[in-house]
Amino acid sequence: MTLSWRRFGALFLATAATLALTAQLATAQVNGFSKNQSLKLPLTAGNLQVKFIVRGLEPSNRTDNQGTIYVSSIRGVPGGVDAHRWSPILDPPPNADGTLPFHYLGQPDGCGILANGCDNLGLAPGGGDVDIAVNSALLPAVPNLALVSLTLAPGITSTHSTNRGKTFSQANPVTALIPGDDRQWIDATGASTVYLSYHDVVTFNIHVQRSTDGGLTYVSGAGEAIDAATFPAAGNTTEISTANLLGEIAIDKSKCTSSSGNVYQIFTAPDSAAENATGQPMRSVYVGVSKDAKQMTAAFTFTDHKIFTGPVGSANNNIFPSIAVDDFGYVYAVWSDNKNIFFSSSRDEGTTWTPAIVVNQGATVGRANVFPWVKADANGHVAVVWLGANRVGNSNNAAVMEPCASGSTTCMTNWAKWQVFVAESVNANEDFDGAGVDPPIFVQRIASDHVIHRGTVSTGGLGGSANRNLADYFQVSFDLQHRAIVASSDDHLVHPLCSSVTPGHCGANDPQTERLIRVNFMRELQPFAGIVTKGVCGAEL
Repeated sequence: MTLSWRRFGALFLATAATLALTAQLATAQVNGFSKNQSLKLPLTAGNLQVKFIVRGLEPSNRTDNQGTIYVSSIRGVPGGVDAHRWSPILDPPPNADGTLPFHYLGQPDGCGILANGCDNLGLAPGGGDVDIAVNSALLPAVPNLALVSLTLAPGITSTHSTNRGKTFSQANPVTALIPGDDRQWIDATGASTVYLSYHDVVTFNIHVQRSTDGGLTYVSGAGEAIDAATFPAAGNTTEISTANLLGEIAIDKSKCTSSSGNVYQIFTAPDSAAENATGQPMRSVYVGVSKDAKQMTAAFTFTDHKIFTGPVGSANNNIFPSIAVDDFGYVYAVWSDNKNIFFSSSRDEGTTWTPAIVVNQGATVGRANVFPWVKADANGHVAVVWLGANRVGNSNNAAVMEPCASGSTTCMTNWAKWQVFVAESVNANEDFDGAGVDPPIFVQRIASDHVIHRGTVSTGGLGGSANRNLADYFQVSFDLQHRAIVASSDDHLVHPLCSSVTPGHCGANDPQTERLIRVNFMRELQPFAGIVTKGVCGAEL
């Protein structure tokens, strides 16, 4: 191939810019994370002779436009959910070591099965799953906080707070319009608009409902994220259908003319109707895009696009795929095949996507990497978080991750060790064509200051046979200074009540020991180098 001098000059300048950015980003590796802190919860719940062990699982975290950080977590059904808050307006300033003096907000999802149910029995209507979202407001107004939890029915309970979690509205246990629900996600925009997505257990379509009262009710509009053309490949169409795995829902909150208000729903599924009908793996990643939901009509529609398709027989259904939109309308997606964390971006409102690249680097390559999550804020500024092991192999494989002689009480010393990784980029929206010119540059760091878990990690949800002490995901958000905020589950400590819960098994390396499961919180102490807050919207190039 003949390369023109003009093209050579462009390539030279692009390469020079890439090298300069690489050098700049390398210096950002000195920007560390705060000392990790465990968010406090009671050890047990209820006043019965047999009490529920309280756990902090699957933490969701959001930061509102006034700097208040919210973290929610689940105890598991029927234990309900918990919430914590740190507000620069209401709470004490950060501690000297960078940790935050969090304020415990209790159990927002009602605790309403019986009068004083949480206190007397340790029961609550929710606890299966939780997600939170924050609206925006200008001082002195307070941004709305919306929360949804999955209940026993199964159903979805919703509530919200307009005073930074001091009080919550009476929980609404019949939020979903479709009975029989699973895995709900929410995102918020404006002062009081919230979108909710979830599966129904019959068709496995992904239902989306809109709230205009801050997340108390979701009755102002509805649509289905899997369109008619994609449903044969992703819906529950036969007795052995693979169907789909839904990830989070995201709203374009930019001020871009065309894309602002778009709603994006990511999911994985088989690549075709034939693969779905015969129970083949979920090897394709899709996004449903609604461009008419912002018109606030009672019914809105989605159009689905493929983000990525893996080789025949491969699987990208490791929970959960994640999607984000930055302040300039660029869209980002991440997912895992249990070994690699993949990343792709779109500059045209989710219609076309860049070739997928592997985000994890260095010693993590080839090892087990799971639970990816992505967040974006400034122009091309993206953080991807995940859980990574020090061992090669599938995270669900006990033979590899948990080698143990029968009856051993110390074998955890040889188990796989897991930590929280963060990869950050300030040019994640590069129009990468796969030819090696100007790909996004990610800098990888370890955010956890200790090993948070040892052994297997289940990526099969409730049907998984591996360890579920960390449940299924964790999240990242950004604060007002563009610093990454991370909260994950952690079980590295022995439970203080182990002698009564697992008598005879209280050793730190004993696999039968009851572990203390809490939210492990960490935050970036300095903004990442090279963040760009100006530019042109992706959809308007």
